[in-house]
Amino acid sequence: MTAAPRALARAALGARARLRWVHLLLGGALLMPYYLLATVLLSFLVKPHMHPADVVVFQASSLLVAVPLAALSALLSRLVRPLEGAAARALTAPDGELATGPAGTWAERVRPALYFTLHVLLGGIVSGMSLAAPPAAVGLIVLPLTGHGKTLLKLAWARWADGPWLPVLGPLTGLALLALLIGTAWTAGTVLARCAPRLLGPSPADRLAEAEHRAHQLALRNRLARELHDSVGHALSAVLLQAGAARTVLATDPEFAREALAAIEQTTREAVGELDTVLGLLREEDGAASAAPAPTLADLDGLLARTRAAGGTVTLTAGGRPLEQVPPVVSREAYRIVQEGLGNALRHAGPVPVELRIDVDDDNLEVTVDNPLGTGSAARRAGGGRGLAGIAERARLLRGSATAERRDDGWRLSVRLPLQGAGR
Repeated sequence: MTAAPRALARAALGARARLRWVHLLLGGALLMPYYLLATVLLSFLVKPHMHPADVVVFQASSLLVAVPLAALSALLSRLVRPLEGAAARALTAPDGELATGPAGTWAERVRPALYFTLHVLLGGIVSGMSLAAPPAAVGLIVLPLTGHGKTLLKLAWARWADGPWLPVLGPLTGLALLALLIGTAWTAGTVLARCAPRLLGPSPADRLAEAEHRAHQLALRNRLARELHDSVGHALSAVLLQAGAARTVLATDPEFAREALAAIEQTTREAVGELDTVLGLLREEDGAASAAPAPTLADLDGLLARTRAAGGTVTLTAGGRPLEQVPPVVSREAYRIVQEGLGNALRHAGPVPVELRIDVDDDNLEVTVDNPLGTGSAARRAGGGRGLAGIAERARLLRGSATAERRDDGWRLSVRLPLQGAGR
C-alpha cells in the first residue's frame, strides 16, 4: 500500500473513531434526565451531609437507578428503534442492515430497548470520563512544573515512586489516564457498532413485510409490462399495417387510403385511451382512481373492427353462456389475451384470415385463436416474444393454462381460464 492510500485509511479510521465518540456523548446526554431523576429520588434516602467517599457511592447508585429507568422508557416507546437506528447509521457505521420503521409489537421493542440501555450506559461512562479525565491528566502532566510533585506521595499507590521516579510519575499517570479514556471510548464505540445490527436490525416480521412489498412491486411492474405490450403494442401493430396498406394504394385507390387513414386515427385515439388505462394502474397504486376503465369482452366488437381495418379477416364464434355474464376479472384478462392473439397474427403472419372461438360454460372460459403462418419473413418466426409469456402469466394468475403450438400450416393459441372464485 502506498503512502496516499495509507493516509486515507488512517483519516477514515480517525473520522469513524470521532463519530463513535460523538455517538457515545449523545448517549451520555440521553442518560442525563434519568440520572437527575435518580439523584432526586435517592436524595430522600441519604443524609444531607455526606462523606466524600459516600458521594462516590451516591453517584454510582444514581447511575444504577437511572439505567433501569432508561430501559423502561425505551420499552414503552415505538420510536426508539428508528431514532437509535438513524443515529447508529450516521455515527457508528454499523456492519449490517438496520431497521427503519418503528417497532410494531412489544416483542419487537425488547431489542431496541436493550440497545438504548447499552447506549446510555456506555455513553454515561464515557461522558463522565471525558469530563473528568482530561483536566486530571493535564494537572498530573504539569504537576512537576509546579513544584508540588511530592503531593503524589499522599496517595498510597504512589509511595513506591519516592525517589528518582517521582518527577515522571505525574506525567506518566496523566498520559495513562488519557490512554484509558481513549481505549474505553474506542471499545465502547466498537461494542455499540457491532451490537447495532443485532439489536436494531429488522425482525423476521420486518423481513417478511419487505419481501412481500418487493413481490408486490415486481408483480405491479410485470402487470404494467403486460398491459403496455398487449394494448399499445397491438395498436401500433395495427397502425403499422394500416399505414403500409395506405402507402401502397395511395396513388391507385385514394378512397381506400382515406379509409386506412381514418382507421389509423381511430386506432390511435383508442390507443391513447388504453394508455390512460395502463397509467391508471400507477394511479391506483398511489391511491387515485383510474380515469378510464379497462376493456372487457363487452368491447370485443371494437377490437375486431380495428383488426379488420388493419387488413385482417377475423371470424368470431361464441358458444355457451353470453360473454356479458363472464366475471369482470376474467373478462378483462380474456380481452387482453384475445387482443394479444390477434396482434400476434398481424405481426407475424400479416393480414391473414383468423378464426377466433370463445366458449363459456359453468366452470371455464376457453379462447382459441387459429391463423395460417402466412408468407415471407413473418412466417419463419416459429416462436413468440414477450406476448406469449404475457398470455401465460395472465392465465397462470387466474389458475388457468395457455398453450401456443404449430398445427399443420397454421398456428393455434389455446387458453383456458377458470370462472370459479373470479368474481372480483
